[in-house]
Amino acid sequence: MTTVLVVEDEIEIARVVRDYLRNAGFEVIVVGDGGSAVASVRSSKPDLLVLDLGLPGRDGLDVAREIRRWSTTPIVMLTARGDETDRIVGLELGADDYVVKPFSPKELVARVRAVLRRTRTAARGDEVLRAGDVEIDTGRMRVNVAGAQVELTPTEFALLATLVREPGRVFTRSQLLDAVHGVAIESYERAIDAHVKNIRRKIEPTPGSPRYVLTVHGVGYRFADA
Repeated sequence: MTTVLVVEDEIEIARVVRDYLRNAGFEVIVVGDGGSAVASVRSSKPDLLVLDLGLPGRDGLDVAREIRRWSTTPIVMLTARGDETDRIVGLELGADDYVVKPFSPKELVARVRAVLRRTRTAARGDEVLRAGDVEIDTGRMRVNVAGAQVELTPTEFALLATLVREPGRVFTRSQLLDAVHGVAIESYERAIDAHVKNIRRKIEPTPGSPRYVLTVHGVGYRFADA
């Protein structure tokens, strides 16, 4: 059974999220603070983490930063409506998606399923994509750049694979959101910019002057075709 770790200090919200996820067929672990979240990811190895950013003490951003040092476990953030900056920072730290409070529990379940779906889709089959120095093994979810292995989150992996499949093609942010989300839910297009920033940091020799993932100003992004 797929396990979801819910990190939420508000008891009522935690209960509602737990119940909806369980009714959707997930095994659910609930913790209420950042320290317990990090320990639980290490010990329980959940398939996905639902992480509230507004935790007391060690906040969710710090938890995400710590986990991303050694794990690519998918993360769906819970954020307050006014915390746009926190959403961007969270995505740049490697979160895969976010849901804004107050939220519909059904929407959260849909987001969780979508992130898990693209994790599984990325790992299905044995397609090997190559463009320049970049090689992507979709079956093993491995990325090599100039012979060196690079660790990407599931969303980063799906986004890069989409670009590498068609070098030179210009994708709008909306098209990339459709490609990596796989569900018809309103999303924040600037999230793509955050994921691209992460990918560049990991694969580009000089992230500030990218040679692989190129910006097409006013439109979106393309993977270099030469």
